[in-house]
Amino acid sequence: MTDASSADDSLPHEFDHKHSDVSGGWLRAATFGAMDGLVSNTSLIAGIGGAGVASHTIVLGGVAGLVSGAFSMALGEYTSVTTQNEQLDAEVSVEKNALRRYPDAELAELVDMFAGMGMSEETARSAAAEVHADPERALDIHVSQELGLDPSDKPSPLVAAGSSFAMFSVGAVFPLLPYLLGFASLTAGLVVGGIGLMLAGALAARFTAQSTIRGALRQLLFGAIAIGATYAIGSLIGIGIPG
Repeated sequence: MTDASSADDSLPHEFDHKHSDVSGGWLRAATFGAMDGLVSNTSLIAGIGGAGVASHTIVLGGVAGLVSGAFSMALGEYTSVTTQNEQLDAEVSVEKNALRRYPDAELAELVDMFAGMGMSEETARSAAAEVHADPERALDIHVSQELGLDPSDKPSPLVAAGSSFAMFSVGAVFPLLPYLLGFASLTAGLVVGGIGLMLAGALAARFTAQSTIRGALRQLLFGAIAIGATYAIGSLIGIGIPG
């Protein structure tokens, strides 16, 4: 009969924990999208409502803000991630050329990097020689050590764009919910928007193992600053509108 502790020792260390996405893919895009949708659209209806316009105009502005903002965020994320990936590809090409032209210098460089990580000189030389025995593996190790990026684990531009579009739309619809449900109340829209900000802040804090209460209040505070400033500007402009 196999001993349970021995069986556990033979398993990869990942069996007892898992890591969140930190590569700049869907999680970052979704978080930014939701936050931006909440802050920008709640601020937008606050500014329009502060000018004293009709509820129909507030809803029209909010829907326009949702659609334009969602497409803007998605296109921005797609371009940003694509540019990041293209830059990584360019750096990989530079490193590949260096390995081809100066293999001894690159080998010495890797020995220095391994020694800097705490390996003895002998172990560092042995490990570097083993890595350089496989050109593709040598390229991956050099890129990951020098740039801190894994060339085989690039985020998807489409996933980033889709996540951003979807979560911006979800965030942006929050302050419009009272209007869409038949309650033509700016106060209700701002309250629902504030609740959405707190939920988004708390959810983001959960992903980063931080205090959910602190995350919720921090996001509400930041959102309130933007919303308050936009409402004040809308009120001032509204005063100058004749009739």
